[in-house]
Amino acid sequence: MKPTSSRLLTSSFFNLYSTQSLTQYPSKENGLSLERSFPISNPNFPTSPTFPPTLSPSISSVPSPKHSLKLFPCHSFVTAPILPGGKLKTQNDVDSISAKVDSHIKDCEVLITSGVLHDGVVSTSSASGRLSRETRLSTRSLGLLQEDDKNVLIAVAQGVVPVLVRLLDSSSTSEIKEKTVTAIARVSTVDSSKHVLIAEGLLLLHHLLRVLESGSGFAKEKACIALNALSTTKENARAIGSRGGISSLLEICLAGTPSSQAIAAGVLRNLANFADTRENFFEEDATPVLLTLASSGTVLAREYSISCLSNLVRDDDNLKLVIVRKGAMDSLRTFWDSAPSVRSLEVAVEFLKNLASDERLVDYIITDDFLQRIIDVLSCGVLGVRIQSAKAIFRLACNTKSRKELGEQGCIPPLIAMLDGKAIEEKQAASKALSSILIYTGNRRIYKKEQRGIVSAVSLLDPSIPNLDKKYPVSILMSLTHSKKCRIQMVNSGDHRSWKAMGCFLKALKDHNPSQKSAFMGQYLLTKTA
Repeated sequence: MKPTSSRLLTSSFFNLYSTQSLTQYPSKENGLSLERSFPISNPNFPTSPTFPPTLSPSISSVPSPKHSLKLFPCHSFVTAPILPGGKLKTQNDVDSISAKVDSHIKDCEVLITSGVLHDGVVSTSSASGRLSRETRLSTRSLGLLQEDDKNVLIAVAQGVVPVLVRLLDSSSTSEIKEKTVTAIARVSTVDSSKHVLIAEGLLLLHHLLRVLESGSGFAKEKACIALNALSTTKENARAIGSRGGISSLLEICLAGTPSSQAIAAGVLRNLANFADTRENFFEEDATPVLLTLASSGTVLAREYSISCLSNLVRDDDNLKLVIVRKGAMDSLRTFWDSAPSVRSLEVAVEFLKNLASDERLVDYIITDDFLQRIIDVLSCGVLGVRIQSAKAIFRLACNTKSRKELGEQGCIPPLIAMLDGKAIEEKQAASKALSSILIYTGNRRIYKKEQRGIVSAVSLLDPSIPNLDKKYPVSILMSLTHSKKCRIQMVNSGDHRSWKAMGCFLKALKDHNPSQKSAFMGQYLLTKTA
């Protein structure tokens, strides 16, 4: 990008903000005023401008480049003929006035050096002309932001975000505010610029929520884009929930355009991540709206609404029962069967996992044809989906009936394959699920038939594998030590960094079952001396 483009970008926003804000402030404060004492040679020079909120609002006119100022007579400030407080009060008054005058002079210097008063920046055109000019400036600035991310980064570095926020705070027309929200939404799409928006705090959130309440459909969609970036922090989520934001977002989910519904559902998903906002969802009766969107919205809207429901029920068993009774499983089945890719199923599997944490719903999930769906994605190519599926199986394997069903439907071979995965989280999820499934005796027979079953479990005991809870592979191996064949396989598993891993297992056997350790050591010595 040419250097002039970045200068034009910042200049456009600063001019727009300055023009908008130079109409709002009175010319006097506490009796203090300033006069021009020089002629204006340029006919386009402003005759009665006012100034941005960052400057003293008591300035009533623009000083000359010579900084020539003339104060009104003293009676403008002190109307009483006698000062009741004596000389000390008079001195305090004089000091106060002097400080104000110094502040005004500094403000004037800022204005002159900033270029706000240059020819063409401020004019004496009519109100309609001013609004037309502001519209052109905002359009041009927005166009520059839309070109590429580099323009956004340059503009943010030069301070465009505070200018945009103050423009939202001004008395701009709906058209200008719409363009401003669009610009803020554009900034929010650049990851490295999001922290600048978050730093604007409650003021920016307040204006975006007002747009959600009363803006146009287009402006609401852009506000949702910005809120999607801002709603990832606990403080912002709490502020959005307490200021009626959830109600406005649910209205968009009900009656917005398909694209705005998806974005609003994404914001709700973020908000539902935080316990502090979940009460707001209950107050607004959000569940029916989310279930409807999960069944009838676009693919992205359904994905976000299911993810939102999953976050809401994570720690609330009562809500799990409520949404299942209201048809959550039907919405989930519809989404699962129409998902465009396996990757989008991660939220659906996670939702099932969260539901399965309530044992009252396990039998319902198993008899509702979801068990085979979960097992099928254990072998998919998406790591996140495999991990969530293994975690769901661990939750489902909570009783003998469900463990038997899981084993018979073929979940053991893909879980064993996951033990050899590269990701630690995948190894952990698979070993945890298998440790629960193998409690059922029939599943142990299935496990022993798998060639890599014992070798893969023993390899997880290697101390060099970090952040892996060894109790789950130990549990798998201990469930198999009653079999002489399995003990021989464990001893002959020589690809596990010599005997470091086996030493860990022997220690575990000693801690949990001394008699099994004796049997294992006997088999070990027999094998080595044969």
